[in-house]
Amino acid sequence: MGFFSALFGHTDNSQLIEAIKAGAFLVDVRTAAEFSLGSVKGAVNIPLDRVASQLQKFAGKKAIVVFCRSGNRSSQAKTILEQNGIQHVINGGTAAKVNRIVNK
Repeated sequence: MGFFSALFGHTDNSQLIEAIKAGAFLVDVRTAAEFSLGSVKGAVNIPLDRVASQLQKFAGKKAIVVFCRSGNRSSQAKTILEQNGIQHVINGGTAAKVNRIVNK
């Protein structure tokens, strides 16, 4: 068990795993430059600073997973989407974590 999981307890990823397996809309909210260095298979890049102006891309999706490098920008993106009436948004945290789940 890692230091952080010992400190904060085990994170339950079941909702995230279920959403990804069900074909969630995967959104990398990192910059285009970061996205170009590699992301998650099937993910689209909508940088955090463009989320509010691209709400139509999220409309009608059954489940949305947002992620970034550390989980900070994806947390902000989730808040923006929810404030604009977009539901079923999951903060996937890091691209690495989402990638591990997608590739299982």
